[in-house]
Amino acid sequence: MATTHALNQRTAREAPEASVTPAHDINRSLPLLALLMAGSGCAALIYEIVWLQLLQLVIGSSAISLALLLAAYMGGLCLGSAIFSRVISPRHHPLRVYAFLELGIGLLGVLALFGVPLIGRLYLVGATQGMFGLVLRGLVAAVCLLPPTLLMGGSLPALARWVQTTPKGVSSFGTSWVGLLYSANIAGAVFGCLFAGFYLLRIYDMAITTYVAAAINLVVAGLSFAWAARHMHVPVNETPERAAIPVRGVKLIYVAIALSGMGALGAEVVWTRLLGLLLGGTTYTFSIILAVFLVGLWGGSSAGSFLSRRGKDARMALAGCQILLALGIAWTGYTLAHSLPYWPIDPWLSLDPWFNFEIDLVRCVWAVFPAAFLWGASFPLALAAAAGPEVDPGQLAGEVYAANTAGSILGALLFSLIVIPDLGTRNSQQWLIGISVAGAIVALAAVRRIPRAHLAGMTAASIALGIGLMGTISEVPWEMVAYGRRIAPTMRAMDLYKNRPMTVLFRGEGISSSVLIAEGGGSRHFYVSGKAEASTAILDMRLERLMGHLPALINPDPSSVLVVGFGAGVTAGSFVTYPDVKRIVICELEPFIPPASTQYFGKQNYDVMHNPRTQIVYDDARHYIFTTHEKYDVITTDPIHPWIKGTSTLYSKQYYELVKDHLNPGGVVAQWLPIYDTDAETVNIELATFFSVFPNGTVWSNSMNGEGYDLVLLGRQNDNAPINVDDIQQRLDRPDYAPVGASLGDVGIHSAVDFIATYAGRASDLGSMTVNAPINEDLNMRLQYMAGLGLNSMAFPQIYRNLLSYRRFPDGLLTGAAWRMDLLKTLLRPPSTKSR
Repeated sequence: MATTHALNQRTAREAPEASVTPAHDINRSLPLLALLMAGSGCAALIYEIVWLQLLQLVIGSSAISLALLLAAYMGGLCLGSAIFSRVISPRHHPLRVYAFLELGIGLLGVLALFGVPLIGRLYLVGATQGMFGLVLRGLVAAVCLLPPTLLMGGSLPALARWVQTTPKGVSSFGTSWVGLLYSANIAGAVFGCLFAGFYLLRIYDMAITTYVAAAINLVVAGLSFAWAARHMHVPVNETPERAAIPVRGVKLIYVAIALSGMGALGAEVVWTRLLGLLLGGTTYTFSIILAVFLVGLWGGSSAGSFLSRRGKDARMALAGCQILLALGIAWTGYTLAHSLPYWPIDPWLSLDPWFNFEIDLVRCVWAVFPAAFLWGASFPLALAAAAGPEVDPGQLAGEVYAANTAGSILGALLFSLIVIPDLGTRNSQQWLIGISVAGAIVALAAVRRIPRAHLAGMTAASIALGIGLMGTISEVPWEMVAYGRRIAPTMRAMDLYKNRPMTVLFRGEGISSSVLIAEGGGSRHFYVSGKAEASTAILDMRLERLMGHLPALINPDPSSVLVVGFGAGVTAGSFVTYPDVKRIVICELEPFIPPASTQYFGKQNYDVMHNPRTQIVYDDARHYIFTTHEKYDVITTDPIHPWIKGTSTLYSKQYYELVKDHLNPGGVVAQWLPIYDTDAETVNIELATFFSVFPNGTVWSNSMNGEGYDLVLLGRQNDNAPINVDDIQQRLDRPDYAPVGASLGDVGIHSAVDFIATYAGRASDLGSMTVNAPINEDLNMRLQYMAGLGLNSMAFPQIYRNLLSYRRFPDGLLTGAAWRMDLLKTLLRPPSTKSR
């Protein structure tokens, strides 16, 4: 660095005037520098995916925690780009500076693998609920994410200094060149998103994925150092008399591009929510949505760079782009409400997940690409609009990028935490149109030499257009919230059975999910984000009651209970019937779900929400268990399906270890395991992971007419203790246990023998099924990727029959009167050996 500084000083003395970087050198270096920026974008997206998953394990995955993580990540990008030109002198070789930035990012990326778990242990010391807990979560997010993202934020300004400059400042050629670098960075991000989401994290784990990203940083840094060694940098003169001349209206351009960023991230939040309903909330779905959004930004930024190079009025072009954005947002709103839900797409037509991914890709492009393209074009147009005499290209790129990123942070937080929960997705899209119109008006105000009458007329026309477009936005059909990715075949089936209409009773949109409660076919149904989660139908009620009664009856003295997930409240309500239970703690992410479920399922859940023994904690369950010091006699985990992005943390080995550590002596844990919408490989992973922590764990089934749809896994603190069937029957016969007996009787279980007959196997019997199955761990999240591939499987009958074929009477596990044991031996024979 000393040698470099001396070289820069000598060069500055030899060239006291601001020098021109030859255009032919720029043209020759552009392909390589675009490749460098693409590599940087690829690594950055990989890191973003990995870091957010790692930190969610520490501070939780609630909406507040995710908002803090996003604010820290994007805040670092914003600060890094804003302060770069003030910290790094233009005399330093831009490519060498860029190389050091990439080395720093790679080093910090690798350190995060080892540092985040350490910070997690430190966080555990002071973790608590309330405002102090939120502040502590924000501090953890900032400590972990700000250092590397500050460096990431400086990457574009660093390379922007390697542009053509003239005595008049940054030329239109130079601004278009910076725009192309931005476009290349986004192109790399597209590849990183797909590479990590579809390959690296599916095949390997977070460690390997991080090392790949760090290797990309290392290669980019090496190429940058090599190019810097071969090409001398002639710095821009920094003497006071040649200081940058203020550009009139530049602050309005910053406001306009900030509004554009606000709209872009706000739209990504809204449209990801709605497209997630339609496509299914798998990790692949989110990767596709993000990739399409990024492809649109890439295409738009490339087009915007070309347009700005032609030297036209960039400010007028920027204003026109924002008006077109209002039209693009209205188009997406129309497709989501009136087009895509009615495409005749049946995901069961092909069990090949890749075929369905292709269809999902087409639907995302149809809906999202036009608006994303226009947001992408806004950035290079803003660069050209803000350029002026003697401006440092690094400062120009940094300030425009910082303004855009600051708006993005505000948009993401505003829409995810306030606008959607308070106003819903329909009104949110109307807000997006308003934001785009506001951006257009601000950009128009910055246009030079425009008559005031013309400005007033264009402003009025923009407002009128925005109001008209807002009126075109409609709610997405309620069937999309209920049936999600299977809306087309379900609605077709409903047309065939018109005598079974559905009546919507409740519809709500929260911070992280959309909920619908409807009645039809003699049952009341509870849907969350396109999936049926509960109902009053006998099969669903049987499962929901078993999730509570199995651990409560097998534990001889249940006093304290932790329930993960409120849902319809039926599982939590099962514990209300027990005279022994003194405390019921329920973890739920969505605050509006318990009141809605209580209103429509209060009879079935025994009004558990208002029971004096009940405490509801609105937090991510894993985070709550991670931070609480309380232990329980019973813990039930009834999460949403494991193919939902992020849910596999509640099916991981480390989660089960946390749960086991929070059991009192003799405590019992119950875990829901669906065998529908999944394949055999996924079920084997789930079983193997649970048995790795509870080696004597047992499996219990929810079946009807010989067909099984759900399993309940039981693990106990004392795995070797026998289950006394006689004791269970004696408890059921007690007068104070009459409500328990009635609750079981409602779902067809009338005795202890009926109850124990739901037994389906234990770890020692199922070993041959799970012997080669990988374990789902926090650092690989293998389950969510495998489950996402098996989503269309209809193999549940075969999975259930195969499971029962391993079942044997559990000698040593069950005790009781001889006649009860003989009856159970008959009932628990494998299906193939039963008399016909």
